[in-house]
Amino acid sequence: MEILIFTKNETRLKNLFPKNTQFHSLAQVSNLPASGIDLFYIDVSTLSPADVKKTLTKIKKSLNNSDWGIIDPKGSIKDPACFFFDGASDYIGPALLKSVEKIEIKRIKQAISWRKEMAPEVKTKNSETKPASNVINKNGIKFPPANIFPGWKNISSGKTMPFFLLYCSLQGDASLETRFDKNAHSQIQKRFVNTLNRYFENSEAIKWMDSGKDCLYLIPPKAKCVETIIEACIRMTINAPMITIETLGVTVPVNFVFTLHYGQLSYKAPGKTGTVVSDAVNAVFHMGSKKAEAGRVTVSGEIPDGSIPKSLEDCFVYAGTYEGRKIWHTKKFSYEKAWK
Repeated sequence: MEILIFTKNETRLKNLFPKNTQFHSLAQVSNLPASGIDLFYIDVSTLSPADVKKTLTKIKKSLNNSDWGIIDPKGSIKDPACFFFDGASDYIGPALLKSVEKIEIKRIKQAISWRKEMAPEVKTKNSETKPASNVINKNGIKFPPANIFPGWKNISSGKTMPFFLLYCSLQGDASLETRFDKNAHSQIQKRFVNTLNRYFENSEAIKWMDSGKDCLYLIPPKAKCVETIIEACIRMTINAPMITIETLGVTVPVNFVFTLHYGQLSYKAPGKTGTVVSDAVNAVFHMGSKKAEAGRVTVSGEIPDGSIPKSLEDCFVYAGTYEGRKIWHTKKFSYEKAWK
């Protein structure tokens, strides 16, 4: 069992972990072995939240076959669960550090085993992940009969039926609200929604909810409609730099966040959705705001079989699980690093 810990306080942790544990300073995140490390930890006690994310990203790239965990002696992480949603195997907080004299190898093995059971996957050379079977798993969910959807003009308020739900938002290196004043930000959001409407016009989608920061579209549960939506989202993602500058009028790097889910809900007309209570709505907002990545199209494992056109299946890679749901997202496009 090979364990590696990145910390500025090696002395404090040395007697706590097994003897064969390796220690590196937080500055040593390059020239690491590409394999051979079973689990690495980052001691976040001297890092800001932004530095935690940057450091973790760098180490993952070097140790892409390793499980990982967080050591948080001061309890500075407000929501440790966010790391588990991101793929962590272990979290060692102040309560555990005070209550044990030694972190046993048994615990570390259990942490690795737990992660494999939660999100079984095979890892590839470029650190993307996909399930051991098909790129897009077959889940047995079928499209409902075509006549289940009566059309937006004929659907009655309160009718419960399945829909596709698409979460859409803009995301830059920094919050757009901090870069632009209120009026400018509002204009950018309006242009973004107008662009979405133009790209989605052949999908029968309607803008259902709009917070002024993100929005949710409803799509009829028909194969042609969802295929059109997925194709449109990928086109917008690829064309993000051009759309951002020429259509949105934004001269700072911005990417799009698209997250597609499928589920039952009780329909209310746009503008009258304040009373809607739906697991599907909650799920797509959580995935879109907390799990999805800018510059990628994310889909949940609960969309019906055949939702993604066969010609586009190879664009998607498995991204683990979030809140018990399998997640896929598109591969990163070639310009993505430079654009960020």
